[in-house]
Amino acid sequence: MNVLSLFDGIGGARIALEKSKIKVKKYYSSEIDKFCIQVLDNNYKDVIHLGDIKEVKKKNLPKIDLLIGGSPCQDLSNAQKGEGLKGDNSGLFYEFIRILNEVNPKYFLLENVKNKWGNLMSKIVGVNYIEINSQYFSAQSRPRYYWTNIPIDITKIPKSPSKEVMKDILESDPD
Repeated sequence: MNVLSLFDGIGGARIALEKSKIKVKKYYSSEIDKFCIQVLDNNYKDVIHLGDIKEVKKKNLPKIDLLIGGSPCQDLSNAQKGEGLKGDNSGLFYEFIRILNEVNPKYFLLENVKNKWGNLMSKIVGVNYIEINSQYFSAQSRPRYYWTNIPIDITKIPKSPSKEVMKDILESDPD
C-alpha cells in the first residue's frame, strides 16, 4: 500500500498502520517541523519526505492507496480566536482537499477537532463526519471529527471511557 500522510507530525499514521498490521509499500510524509521529522526518521528509515504540503503535487507521486491527515486545528478550536477555515493554520484544510482531488486515492481519512465548521467541512470533503472521542481508547477526552470513505462499523466503538488514566501513560524518566 502506498500511503501519503499530510501534516504527518511524528508519524502517528505510520504507527497506527503498523499496529493494524497493514503492510506499507511506500510511505510519503508531508511535514515541516524539523523536530517531528527527526523523530519520524529515527523510527522509520524508509520515509519519503515531501516537505511543505503546498508543494505536494500528483506528478511527483505514484498511485496513492491511502491519503491520511489531520489538518491544523488552531483556528477551529474553541480555545483559540475562532477564525475557522479562513485562519492561516486551519485554512490548510483546503490543501488536504486539493491533494485528495488530485491523487484520487482508493481510501482517505481526515481528522480534526470537534468544531462548529464540521458540517461545512463535510460538504467540502463530500462525506459526513463521524464523531469519536479519544476517551474510549486512551486517557484523554478529546472529541474529534473523522471524514473517510473507509467502511467503519461505529457499533464497535466502546460505549464507556477507557479505564486508563494519565499516570498510566506518562513516562517516569523521559530523556
